[in-house]
Amino acid sequence: MTSARFFVLLASLAAACGPSGPDLSSASRFPATATPSSGPASTAAGSPATTPDVNAVRLVEFPVGRGQGPHDVAPAPDGGVWYTAQRTGELGYLDPKTGATRMVKLGAGSAPHGVIVGPDGNPWITDGGLNAIVRVDAKTNEITRYPLTGPNVNLNTATFDHDGILWFTGQSGYFGHVDPKTGIVKVLPSPRGAGPYGITSTPDGRVFYASLANSHIAWIDLKEDIASPIDPPTPDQGARRVWSDSKSQIWVSEWNAGQLGFFSAHVNVWKEWKLPGANPMPYAVYVDDQDIVWLTDFGANAIVRFDPVTEKFTSYPHAQPNAAVRQLLGRPGEVWGAMSGQDRLLLIRTR
Repeated sequence: MTSARFFVLLASLAAACGPSGPDLSSASRFPATATPSSGPASTAAGSPATTPDVNAVRLVEFPVGRGQGPHDVAPAPDGGVWYTAQRTGELGYLDPKTGATRMVKLGAGSAPHGVIVGPDGNPWITDGGLNAIVRVDAKTNEITRYPLTGPNVNLNTATFDHDGILWFTGQSGYFGHVDPKTGIVKVLPSPRGAGPYGITSTPDGRVFYASLANSHIAWIDLKEDIASPIDPPTPDQGARRVWSDSKSQIWVSEWNAGQLGFFSAHVNVWKEWKLPGANPMPYAVYVDDQDIVWLTDFGANAIVRFDPVTEKFTSYPHAQPNAAVRQLLGRPGEVWGAMSGQDRLLLIRTR
């Protein structure tokens, strides 16, 4: 990030200051393992003074259609959960009360990656196969496509800013936005080429994305349509996904380095912690309503909880190999993920 643009960021921050029902997963049947982090002793800036009870955590699995390859999830306003079935080109909906699912076909060539719920209460999908943002009406299943111009950008993930604009990432080296009111789509080249992957909005109105291939995060100037890279301390760390906590601080899953990263742009401070185990491979990261950080670890085939106050990791291993949980999203008291390797959805009850 250039010094001038970084000072602009700091100034803005200062001003803003049908399958069967659920079954219990491995974390319910086997004890979790707690491991102190190998990172610095001080707590993350702005962390709460108390910590939620780790013993309250429970994991539950929900089977979905065989061969669907569920990739991303998004809790729905009515208590259900949307998910992308990447291998079958569908959007799925799970009713956690019954375990039943229903599907919406997205069209020939569809390969949906991400899904989020928009301000309108409907699911919005990043569809790499269609090279389009796709909106599905939650009540009628009507599909609206917002095709991208130019080459296929390998769409990954999306987020909405405070003005209701959808921002997206494309791993081929792009980011961009869609205005749902006008339908106008704008595709922008990322400053360092290939890699844009996870993306997040912060409570104070900013948008950041992570670049896996080029190992950085980037702050997007929403008015100027410019992304400014910010480099973590560890080179070639493989920043894969990114999420904001309630203080607008950024948490990063560092895939290559096996680390959890933390960035506070308010004071320009980075911290990093190595995940436990011999070969940690953190894929997804999510911060829940209590500011507890959750990760998925492909190396350990486990869900990992990180408490920023105690700086302690707790691991919840899956009962079966190759869970491959690629994304996490939640609502108060719940964190959801998709077990792409086992055709299941995962519920983490946090209290």
